[in-house]
Amino acid sequence: MSAAETANTRPTVILGGGLTGLSAALHSQHPTLLLERDTRLGGLARSETREGYTFDHTGHWLHLRDNAMKALVKDVMGEGMVEVEREARIYSHGALTLYPFQANLHGLPPKVVHECLYGFVNSLISRSEDEPRNFEEYILHHFGAGIARHFMIPYNHKLWGVHPREITSAWCKRFVPRPNPEQVIAGAVGAGPAQLGYNIRFRYPKQGGIEGFTSRLAARLDPQGVRLSVAPDALDAESGTLFLGDEELPYHALITSIPLPKLIALLKEPPPEVVQAGSALRATALRYLNVATRRPAKADYHWAYVPEARYPFYRVGIFSNAVPTMAPKGGSSFYVELSTRSPLDENAKRDALEALVAMGAIDAMDDVLFADERVIDPAYVIFDEAYERSLETIHGYLESKRIFSRGRYGAWIYNAMEDSLLAGKEAAQRADALDPWPE
Repeated sequence: MSAAETANTRPTVILGGGLTGLSAALHSQHPTLLLERDTRLGGLARSETREGYTFDHTGHWLHLRDNAMKALVKDVMGEGMVEVEREARIYSHGALTLYPFQANLHGLPPKVVHECLYGFVNSLISRSEDEPRNFEEYILHHFGAGIARHFMIPYNHKLWGVHPREITSAWCKRFVPRPNPEQVIAGAVGAGPAQLGYNIRFRYPKQGGIEGFTSRLAARLDPQGVRLSVAPDALDAESGTLFLGDEELPYHALITSIPLPKLIALLKEPPPEVVQAGSALRATALRYLNVATRRPAKADYHWAYVPEARYPFYRVGIFSNAVPTMAPKGGSSFYVELSTRSPLDENAKRDALEALVAMGAIDAMDDVLFADERVIDPAYVIFDEAYERSLETIHGYLESKRIFSRGRYGAWIYNAMEDSLLAGKEAAQRADALDPWPE
């Protein structure tokens, strides 16, 4: 066999069977081998069912903008998807208001509305030409002190686990709606609602949670190109070889969605600057509860943001309000995203459930059938001052070695599910375009 023929036998190896990896395998024109450490594909876009209640790894609502991705989902799901119009709320000052907070002040106490409007107008008048240096300054720059104090600062502090002054605004351009003055004023006097944001409508499987989608994606793969319950021990980027125990696996290109720090840890003799850049990467975990109730939820929203520190969670979602099949008839399935990153004792779990009653999400503690604690780690990437410089160093090196690190944790970004599907497609196209590995 010639060197060229030997080179052509190398598959494109895909590390991680989440949305990015599935998309890469589906879009590649080159032979692929997908390696997944778990017992089934899907990554975080999977679901679990207990006693007839279905839960995702917190909210996994599918927002589609790209025509190719719309066509893919339609082709894969047929009529198995529903389209849902978002019902999102903010719970603060004892009131439920529409999302986003900055465009829907109506319903808050008059003093709070006044403070938020005054701060917003003042930010328009006194707005500096200087670019905000961090997310706190971005908030004050675009929304003013009132909206910052009553929602933006406390909510994002709970979400990220660090104060907004510690992170940049690099992540938020698409994800934080910026209403114009007319929209802010209209929302303050109840002339809205202002339907703003990237997630006004979303799609979701009729049955089985979000895994109803990922399982159908996975079913399109050739089983011979998938290996489950396997993870590499090391990676030689110079020779293009993965090591799995005693097995050596040469690759044409490597597409990976495993967390970027874990990928760097696999590298044999990585450059010192890559190791140093990797050590600067930061992320925070997410601890949450899957809550099943015996009776229907008292609240009618799909999810609500909770900024106040006295509540031990920052977001409460109700799967079954969006898609009733997520719970048995007469019950509801919730996800409750907690502010703490520490394990819960029984007192802390009870406090969280009592807070659900206090905010009117459920009627009484007796409604709760079970509340299961879960953790995602890493969950949210921290966009600090070292972030962009570190990623430039790391990705520059990896791509020079035919390694494409993509997806939320592979690219080390904040994104939506569609972004991961697109990233897998892009990585597959990049890998396909490479010449055979030089032997």
